[in-house]
Amino acid sequence: MLSQKSVLITAGPTWEAIDPVRGITNHSSGKMGYALAHSAAQLGAKVYLISGPVCLDSPDNVITTKIQSALQMYQSVHQHIQKFKIDIFISVAAVADYRPAESADQKIKKSCDELILKLIKNPDIVASVAKLEINRPYTVGFAAETQDLERHTRGKLIAKNLDMIIGNDVSKQDIGFGSDLNQAIIMTRNQTFDLAKQDKSQLADTILSVISNNIKETII
Repeated sequence: MLSQKSVLITAGPTWEAIDPVRGITNHSSGKMGYALAHSAAQLGAKVYLISGPVCLDSPDNVITTKIQSALQMYQSVHQHIQKFKIDIFISVAAVADYRPAESADQKIKKSCDELILKLIKNPDIVASVAKLEINRPYTVGFAAETQDLERHTRGKLIAKNLDMIIGNDVSKQDIGFGSDLNQAIIMTRNQTFDLAKQDKSQLADTILSVISNNIKETII
């Protein structure tokens, strides 16, 4: 189904260092991104995976690059797009929206009752890819929401100029972050698919099937 296609996937959280031992991160396990990478490779694609810090083994037949921060992920994504012919970009990683303005070289000592951190905004990786005028791949985003799932997901699809987006409700304890299960909606500009709770590997197969069908329609 994806033979002759090159797929670039981001997965996991990012780690934004406050000092050498502390940082800002989130609960992303990387399981959804790794499931997509495995499934895409099984379907015949050449797969590049850019992963934040996770406790998962790299899938077979997948070229994996490990990073820590959002800036490193941003740089790695654009380097891959410039260096390789990427047909499909799937941004699954839960990238930190903000990072500390400064990161201390040594561990910050507990000397005060309060510690004030100044945070600055990280670049929006998937939006930056969707804006490309040269070598722009078919661009797919993920939206992890805690309320008004359909409205917020569609809003991101339009605002970021994506070809497709997958939304899931991470407020539910039995799906999403850390779980082997997920429940999602897939949205394109013209279609919406509601997917029942299922194993992330099954969901990965469904997502890639929808992507493949939409690419074929775009080519025609």
